[in-house]
Amino acid sequence: MRPGDVLDPLVVPVTRTLIVAGAIAARDYQDVHHDAERAREKGSPDIFMNILTTNGLVGRYITDRFGPRAVLRAVSIRLGAPNYPGDTMTLTGTVTDVDGATVRVRVVGANGLGHHVTGTVTVDVPGDGPTDVPGAGAAGAPGDGPADVPDSAPREASR
Repeated sequence: MRPGDVLDPLVVPVTRTLIVAGAIAARDYQDVHHDAERAREKGSPDIFMNILTTNGLVGRYITDRFGPRAVLRAVSIRLGAPNYPGDTMTLTGTVTDVDGATVRVRVVGANGLGHHVTGTVTVDVPGDGPTDVPGAGAAGAPGDGPADVPDSAPREASR
């Protein structure tokens, strides 16, 4: 594991059930996360995913790639384009720093509207450290990875 390594993507179908279940699990009862009519009254075309569900999916993405012993130390994310039902979010990650057993990963979650989430996750990988992480592929050419895309740039997920 070294800076520039690209993690395998995670494709997340954004369903109405996922959005509502995530909001309920987080005790976020704001109507825009479960009531389509109220969401439309407030200017949204449909219900949309809350940040706590997104945060959980980012955490899942990292721990799925680094294994069950991985410990999330810091998750710093920013939301962009909403996740609406019927879309797909593809999470991608690029290793930006490795310091012993600690790895920093730049994460992007893109949907059909652009970047839903961008951020950085710091994870500790106990034991021998991040030498052989499942789901970590070789680095691509410059400009291929999500770390090379500015937060403000729109980027569509592959379909």
